[in-house]
Formats: sequence, structure tokens, C-alpha cells
Amino acid sequence: MRFIRLSMAAAGAAVLGVLAGCAPTKPATAPSTPAAAPACTPAAAGDTLVGNWLSVAAQKGVAGALRTLYTLNPDGTMTYVEQIKRPRAPSQGLEESGCWSRDRDTLVLRTLESNGVPVNLNDPIYSNRYRVVLSNATELRLQGPQGPVRARRMSPGYRLPF
Repeated sequence: MRFIRLSMAAAGAAVLGVLAGCAPTKPATAPSTPAAAPACTPAAAGDTLVGNWLSVAAQKGVAGALRTLYTLNPDGTMTYVEQIKRPRAPSQGLEESGCWSRDRDTLVLRTLESNGVPVNLNDPIYSNRYRVVLSNATELRLQGPQGPVRARRMSPGYRLPF
């Protein structure tokens, strides 16, 4: 019995010795910090895209109205709030923020945060391009990947009702 105890102790010590030899000799490196978000470029003075733009549309296969509020600020920042309003059901929504820019006749929206969470800046889903068809004091018409967008100018500070 004594021999079994000594054998078990020796085997345990040998296993601990082998495991200790496998332990890392230097501390693990700290996880890398995410890349800094790019700075937004201010809009050109007098750019007609600056403002709050509300689009209300029906989408094939979706019950209810899809409301989208584009807030394009003069400093180049933007928010994009999308809300589905259905009868007898609470509204559901998405809020994205980031930068916007104008490349001749194209509006470029670059999302940096989605529902308050930083996004993967390398994922192409967070960069959207719309061809500007019309932009004046009251109306904005865009052509995007999912089709035409018609929006009307809203007062500064306008928010989608829930």
C-alpha cells in the first residue's frame, strides 16, 4: 500500500514537472486596440444635402411603412435611423452613425457605429453609395442599390416618433 502511495506521488510530481515546462515564460501580449475611427470631412459651404431628410416607403414583402431619417450635418457627421412601423406591433429600428461625404453626384454614407457599437471598418456593408438625382430646399431624390429613395426635408432636431 505504501508503494502505491509513493508511486502515485512520484507520478503526480512528474506530471506537474512536465506541465510546468509547458507554461509560457513571458506574459501574453495585450490584445491590440481597434483602429481609430476616421475623422469626418466637413461638407462644402452651402451643400444642399446638409439637413434632416425623411423617407417613408412601402417595401415589397414587408407589412407596414419603412421610415428612414438621414441627418447629414455640416461637419461631415451623419446619423441614419431606420424604423419599421407596423399595425398592432411595436416599432423596430436601427440607428447608425458615422460620416458622410459628397463625391460629385454621389452621396457616400460611412457607418462607424451601429446601434451604439463600433463596426468593422473593413466590412463593405457599412459603406453605402447613392447617386443624387435631385437635391433642393425641400426634396431629396437618390438612386441606391435597393432602388430609388425620395425624402423630404424636415426641421432641424426632428426625430422619428416611436
